[in-house]
Amino acid sequence: MPVITIFVRHSAGCKYAGDEFCKRCNCRKHFRWTQNGKQFRRKAGTRTWAEAEDLKRRLEDQLAGRVPQQPTEGLLLRQAIETFDANKAAQGIKPRVCAMYARELKRLRNFSESRGLMTVTQALTIDNLIALRTTWTPIYKSSYSRAVVQKHLNHFLRFSYNAGWIDRIPKLSPIKIDEPETEPLTDEEYGKILKVATGRTRTLIKLMRWSGLAIRDASTIKRTDLHFDKEKRLYKVIRERAKTGEPLYIPIPKDVAKELLALPNSNPGPYIFWNRQKDSSSEYRHAGYMGEQIAEAFKAAKVWSEGHMISHRLRATFAVDMLQRGVPLEHVSKLLGHRNVQTTERHYARWIKGRQNLLDDVVSAAWKAKKR
Repeated sequence: MPVITIFVRHSAGCKYAGDEFCKRCNCRKHFRWTQNGKQFRRKAGTRTWAEAEDLKRRLEDQLAGRVPQQPTEGLLLRQAIETFDANKAAQGIKPRVCAMYARELKRLRNFSESRGLMTVTQALTIDNLIALRTTWTPIYKSSYSRAVVQKHLNHFLRFSYNAGWIDRIPKLSPIKIDEPETEPLTDEEYGKILKVATGRTRTLIKLMRWSGLAIRDASTIKRTDLHFDKEKRLYKVIRERAKTGEPLYIPIPKDVAKELLALPNSNPGPYIFWNRQKDSSSEYRHAGYMGEQIAEAFKAAKVWSEGHMISHRLRATFAVDMLQRGVPLEHVSKLLGHRNVQTTERHYARWIKGRQNLLDDVVSAAWKAKKR
């Protein structure tokens, strides 16, 4: 089978003139190949390299005597997403996870259709996906969240490829995750914040400090998530973590539990902090709103923090406090709702008291051995 080469004939004045394999310019693309000792040239009839690649494969099939696969260019992106969503539901995936896929693919569809890209082959191009990715930063300020969204998008791209809707999977470059340094609050800082915080914001701050709950889990806690163990005379938070689906069983101080239960809320529903009709329409928006209230309390107390996840310092304070008191890393990982202990270790390894003591003993012993 002849090997077909794509090359570019640059227009006058093109800044890439001289590079006949340039993929970035908008000049006309051409084909050349050799067959039976004879050289052939042909216009590709396109100015884009990606389309020239597709035409090249069809021409290779034709020259080799193969029946070219008919592209499904007429398949609407909407139809592809509906099929993907139905497949995920049939796999028995949790509704919460299915909703995440549906939300992100709806953004893909709306974005693509706003640019006049209605079909799968039109929408699932590297140019369109890169343009889509630029819209994520205002929505997801965390680089970790953007990386998760891209992972979900890649699942859809792989599904589309396996279904034969596209002939190759567009390769998006990985999103670098910025790991913020763990920065627990000092007792003095925590005291300053409580002095200026008021109302339900103050109660939420206390809950996060003494439970380690993330802002989304804490701000959407229900009264039924609070349990009192009569035998142990202990209050506990029992629920699933929204982000990971991991079960949470967290004892909390008696005064924090009573303050939660006594907190007035005009919402007749089950939530302690969230009035769905008044505050916001989704967990994400409500968590964002309460996070802003906590950030205002930090600012008023003159406790300065970098980054946008200021409320996360309360969660870090709980985790570091437990580790400093000698609670094993595995137990702290369970309390935080991490899927695996490696995640906990990545953020909190330097705060593990038992490990610190062991290293102190090892180094001290080495010093003594040298003196001898």
